[in-house]
Amino acid sequence: MTAREMTEEEALSRLATLCSKAERCAYEMTEKMRRWGLSEDAQARVVSRLTKDRYIDNARYARAFARDKAEYNKWGSMKIRMALRMKHIDDDVIDEALSGIEDKSYEQTLRHLLEAKAKSVKASSDYERRQKLIRFALGRGFTYNIIERCLPE
Repeated sequence: MTAREMTEEEALSRLATLCSKAERCAYEMTEKMRRWGLSEDAQARVVSRLTKDRYIDNARYARAFARDKAEYNKWGSMKIRMALRMKHIDDDVIDEALSGIEDKSYEQTLRHLLEAKAKSVKASSDYERRQKLIRFALGRGFTYNIIERCLPE
């Protein structure tokens, strides 16, 4: 921040404003406060207060994150899971958030991605083409089982 130290109340006010504009998780807020130079005790109190006042809710954040990444960024469940783990979200919360993604739209998304990618893939054989498409889908975070179901022959 600046030369002067940020107080706990200023941090709470800033973070409440930030959380009211978009979904945030507790880890993101803790990291912001750490960069601002707040003590760990103050960070814990601010996160506790934000959680109590329902500004932050990791389950709500995980559901919104998973839905947005699957729908808009076309990410697979494995990539979403890893991104949420990096934000220190519990596995049971992640499982619940991923269960909210509809299987039909999930597979349909992968089919569209594979069809679009197949048009631009240059390969000398069908085997090489298939491997490139599988690698592409795995990089997007889709599981091998779903890729096998959706891969055009």
